[in-house]
Amino acid sequence: MIIIMKAQATQSQIDAVVRRIEECGLRAHLSQGEERCIIGAIGDDRPIAKDSFLLLDGVEQVLPILKPYKLASRDFQPANTTFRLDGVTIGTSSIVIIAGPCSVEDRNQYIETAFAVREAGAHALRGGAYKPRTSPYSFQGLGEPGLEILAEARERTGMPVVTEVMSPEQVPLVAKYADVMQIGARNMQNFALLHAAGESQHPVLIKRGMMATIEELLMAAEYVLSHGNRRVILCERGIRTFETATRNTTDINAIPVLKEATHLPVILDPSHSTGKWEYVTAIAKAAIAAGADGLMIEVHPNPAEAKSDGAQSLKPERFAELVRQVRMIAEAVGRDLKASEHALVQ
Repeated sequence: MIIIMKAQATQSQIDAVVRRIEECGLRAHLSQGEERCIIGAIGDDRPIAKDSFLLLDGVEQVLPILKPYKLASRDFQPANTTFRLDGVTIGTSSIVIIAGPCSVEDRNQYIETAFAVREAGAHALRGGAYKPRTSPYSFQGLGEPGLEILAEARERTGMPVVTEVMSPEQVPLVAKYADVMQIGARNMQNFALLHAAGESQHPVLIKRGMMATIEELLMAAEYVLSHGNRRVILCERGIRTFETATRNTTDINAIPVLKEATHLPVILDPSHSTGKWEYVTAIAKAAIAAGADGLMIEVHPNPAEAKSDGAQSLKPERFAELVRQVRMIAEAVGRDLKASEHALVQ
């Protein structure tokens, strides 16, 4: 349930409500709006007499949260969640583009790509140091040396870095090097990993599983949010259907559905959702028109020689054209694609 405090409620009255929630065996999560405070009582509240909270000073209203996801719901927090990542703000009307190769293959490849995507207009870098692959014989990533390359690219370009974490044990190490920990599609329901990511208090990007419903994606986010970690980004990356013309089927519907259901930022990965570079720009434009807060794009200087996902990677010049076209779509729907704050960093 959520407890809406009166506009003039004092801090002592808010504290008293929190104590009462905890006495009932529930956890209290506060959302402080411009006008009033909303307190979420999270846990099994079925045995609790909800009307008893109305008797507490400063309480205006008590409402049930009917959805299984509580903290991710707009019932709990009506306003969009926004937060900064080393100079980049996610969740506003300004679109954020995260770009880079699928994998960190070597230092020269990654640094070259990092500068190229920054020059083209990207706001953050992506790249995998650890790669979950279908085949055990495929390139699995460089591990910690790859993380060190990512950190060097961040230092040299000034852009924040997003990279995947694959197990709870890796969380401290990845958090040491990356600005955002990505939980990939195959790990979306790795609950131990979700708990560890939430406990880290580090920004987390969660990709939708290839066979997951939208509600299951929101429940994955709920695991992270339940630890008080509010910096969570959701990523639609295509789902598995009977269609074989593309790698996955882009669920454009998910963007407006998620934007209505949750206050969390929502981005789209058109590289994985199509699997073919020829379609990436078209789907990226559709995502922005549908209301996505950002994009995650794979870019490689030589896709034919990429160690992973070369078929869906854009060359830097094609990525620059994508940014130009996305900017036009953004302006057409009353939004903007600002230049990176790090564009002049050397």
